[in-house]
Amino acid sequence: MKKILLLSDTHGYLDEEILHYAKEADEVWHAGDIGNIAVTDKLKEFAKVRGVFGNIDGTEIRLEFPEWNIFEVEGVKVAMKHIGGYPGRYAKGVRERLKEIKPDLFISGHSHILKVMPDKKMNLIHMNPGAAGKSGFHKKRTMLMFDVDKDELKNLRVIEWDRK
Repeated sequence: MKKILLLSDTHGYLDEEILHYAKEADEVWHAGDIGNIAVTDKLKEFAKVRGVFGNIDGTEIRLEFPEWNIFEVEGVKVAMKHIGGYPGRYAKGVRERLKEIKPDLFISGHSHILKVMPDKKMNLIHMNPGAAGKSGFHKKRTMLMFDVDKDELKNLRVIEWDRK
C-alpha cells in the first residue's frame, strides 16, 4: 500500500500546511505549475515525488518533469498531464492519448478546480486536486490524499484550507 498526496498549481508556493501532509505520504504527485524547482526539491526530503510540468514552468522544471507522466503504482496505471481537461471536456489530443495509454487513473491540474469523477466511456477515474498555491482565483487551497492498495484507490480525502 502507498499513501499518495496529490497536489497541483503551487506556483512556487510551499508552506507548512503542504509539508505536514507530505510528511505523511509515501509519494507526492504534482500535476504541474510547480513554479519553482525548490518546491519539489523540498518535497523530496519527505517522499518520492512524481510530476509533470505546467504551462508556467520554466526550463529547469521542464528538464526534470515531462509533459506526460505515465507510471504504475501498486497495480494502478496512472497518466498525468497538467492541461488535460476532464471527462466530457478533455483538452485537445488528450482523449486520443488516453485511448492509447489506457490508464486506470488520469490526473490533471491547471483549472484550480478540484474534481474527482469517473469516465465510464474510458473506464478510468479522473482527479484534479485543485490548487495548493496562493496564485489564482480560487478561494480555498486544496489537495487530495488517498491510498493505492493492490490495484484499488482507497480512503480518498479532500484537504482544504483558506488561501490567506
